[in-house]
Amino acid sequence: MNEKFYQLPEEKRNRILNAGFCVFANNSYRKSPMNEIAAEAGISKSLLFFYFKNKKEFYLYLLKTAEELTHKYVQDAGCYEEKDIFEMMYKGLVAKAGMMKIYPDMSAFAIKAYYEEDEEVRSGIERIIRPYRKLDTNKIIPDLDPSAFKDGLDLKMMYQDMYMASEGYMYRMQQSGKLDVERFVAEYRKMIDFWKTLYLK
Repeated sequence: MNEKFYQLPEEKRNRILNAGFCVFANNSYRKSPMNEIAAEAGISKSLLFFYFKNKKEFYLYLLKTAEELTHKYVQDAGCYEEKDIFEMMYKGLVAKAGMMKIYPDMSAFAIKAYYEEDEEVRSGIERIIRPYRKLDTNKIIPDLDPSAFKDGLDLKMMYQDMYMASEGYMYRMQQSGKLDVERFVAEYRKMIDFWKTLYLK
């Protein structure tokens, strides 16, 4: 990647990133032309190739950027310091909701990329997502006190169920059109409160 990309004003960088997220989120890698991305970003195709030497480099840069931005937003929200698993998940989703205000198609792109099978980018995708493929690699899950939860509850399964439901809810809200972040957060708070009545003693 051309380092001059980082010298662009933040607004222009984000416009290029969001154009890539949008086009790749709505098409397969193979069917996402760079000229469409350039048009979406409001720049020429030649300028896009000035910053990124080819489509593969741009695609993998987008995926790595999505991973890094998600980590930063979640960290800044205090998820790593949170000891209550319910509040940890709430803070995490609120952080992602704020992120979606700036990068509305980033999450959809990341999900699409996770399942992308094109041989040109698959090995690069694997290198980026390998640490996040298994829930066991998630280091921010707090230690859970079994005595606080209903007897016989599989805590690992509980977390997996809440995690998958949260990701699915976020994806559904994103696909519904213009994101109403306040409604999104309020409804998720209700889900958290429901899980507490379901799992806690």
